Parts: sequence; structure tokens; C-alpha cells
Amino acid sequence: MSRQTWILVVLAAIVALATLVGAVLLAVRLVRARRLLGALGVGGKVAFYGALIYTILPVDVLPDPIYLDDMGVLAGALIYLTRLAHKHRAAQRRLPGQPEPPPEQGRLRRPVS
Repeated sequence: MSRQTWILVVLAAIVALATLVGAVLLAVRLVRARRLLGALGVGGKVAFYGALIYTILPVDVLPDPIYLDDMGVLAGALIYLTRLAHKHRAAQRRLPGQPEPPPEQGRLRRPVS
């Protein structure tokens, strides 16, 4: 093989390794978030197990040496689980019988005097 071909092969291997490391790091973060699943309900469990199954199974949108789609699914599941956890914590802080606060419409600014 020519020198240019070897350079392309090495670069492709480096990119594949970097995406694999990124996918493994995201999977580890997702597994660490597993302890919250009992409190987050069915949606959290579906997001958790769905992301792990998609990452492990060989059937993907992109071929397996390219883990960008796996990283996207794992990151999406982490974002979803984080939002569910924040909602759960906010619901726990409210006192029993207290009405649920209205959703925020953005930051309201005080008039300048």
C-alpha cells in the first residue's frame, strides 16, 4: 500500500477508537444513572434499557465501527433521564397539598426605575 493509504487507515482507526471511547464513557454514565430508575417511572426505564440495547445490538443506523449514532442515542437517554430526575426532585420538594407551580414562560425582568 502507498503512504497515503496507510495515513488514511491510521486516521480512520484513530477516529473509530475515539468514538468507541466516547460511546463507552456515555454508557458508563448511563449505567451509573440506573439507581434512579425506580423513582423515574416507566419512561425512564424505557429510555435506559432502550439506549443500552441499541448500543449493544449490531443492528444500527450506521455501521458498528462508527459509533456516532450510538453516542447520540446514549446522550439523548442521559438528557431525558436528567430532565426526569430534575422533575422528580422538584416534585419531592413541594409540600403535600401544595399546588404544582405553573410552567416558566421565560425569565421575567423587573422594570428599571
